[in-house]
Amino acid sequence: MIPSHRRHFNQEYSDAKYARFLALLRERCGEPVPFRHSETPCFLPGSLVDTMARYGREMVEQLLANPRYERESRAAIPAAYNVPGEDAVPLFIQADFGLDQELRPQLVEIQGFPTLYAYQPLLAESHRAAYGIDGSLHALPGGMEAPEYHALLGEAVVGRHDPENVVLLEIDPARQKTRHDFLLTEQDYGVRTVDIASVVKQGNRLFYHRDGKLTPIRRIYNRVIVDELVRRQIPLAFDFRDDLDVEWAGHPNWFFRLSKFSLPYLDHPAVPRTRFLDGAQDIGRPEDYVLKPLYSFAGTGVIVGPTAAQLAAVPAEQRSQYILQQRVDFRPVVDTPFGPTKLEVRIMYIWLDRLRAVNTIIRMGRGAQMGVDHNKGFSWVGASAGFIDRSL
Repeated sequence: MIPSHRRHFNQEYSDAKYARFLALLRERCGEPVPFRHSETPCFLPGSLVDTMARYGREMVEQLLANPRYERESRAAIPAAYNVPGEDAVPLFIQADFGLDQELRPQLVEIQGFPTLYAYQPLLAESHRAAYGIDGSLHALPGGMEAPEYHALLGEAVVGRHDPENVVLLEIDPARQKTRHDFLLTEQDYGVRTVDIASVVKQGNRLFYHRDGKLTPIRRIYNRVIVDELVRRQIPLAFDFRDDLDVEWAGHPNWFFRLSKFSLPYLDHPAVPRTRFLDGAQDIGRPEDYVLKPLYSFAGTGVIVGPTAAQLAAVPAEQRSQYILQQRVDFRPVVDTPFGPTKLEVRIMYIWLDRLRAVNTIIRMGRGAQMGVDHNKGFSWVGASAGFIDRSL
């Protein structure tokens, strides 16, 4: 997006540097990372990142000040997964933006669930080392430096506890594509990853096996996607409705409350018009919308430009579980050897004393969506890092 940085990078790029970049990731993680990484980082004006960060904050503040949203989002939590002790605000928030034809940020979706907070700094470091990225470019928003970032993330994940009593909770973590984020969370913060199926319950307390010893769990860095838990029908030693003696680092209720479910309640210039499917009437041109199930993961079930027949095919009892979002024609803004490529910028927040934008995730693509499945066989697409020029 910054022509001078882009031209310099493209002129200096080589396949050998890209191989070095992947090798750096592999050396730190112990194996190749199991999802595609773009050949290039993205160069972003500081003013644009600041605007996205502000928009995300405004949206969350608007939602939390809306009594109707407060009431209806609580009612939307499935009864079987309504966890006691919900925090007043979400600890982790992530807001995804694309750029329209006028380069204005437009929200894709927002979520109250964490991912890749430990991995993304490594991704930026590896880009910088392999390609010699200008040291004046920042990898974190707002001029934040790495020590502050790691201190904030450590406080959010570990809290006041001994790290041995904090776990990153996942489903079959060894087979998750984000498993290297788990590895780095342990390396950086001493928090081990635990398969939810192996957790032991005694009374109202939870335990895990650590070095042959049953160890109390005081705090859970929650990475469990309920959709996957239900689909795989995994037996658990505890019920999410139990009144457990445990803290949640990322309370599970926010996965449902701050999600695609939130979008119809937002009134913001950066939010395309969004309605629940059961309340959407007189859709004259369905191809101008995107149909999204509320709680799918990684783009599963999303239909860009649905037909009237596809809308009608959603059963009446399930229509409240879908949103219909006005489609935005995102502008390809990254100049690559394969033509202009779109990007999606995820602003990552942590809410401790205040809501702070702390990092970004970039996804590049030329397919209908940014997900890997929609960009198979392409080069210069996939996961990336943002480098921010604070002078612009």
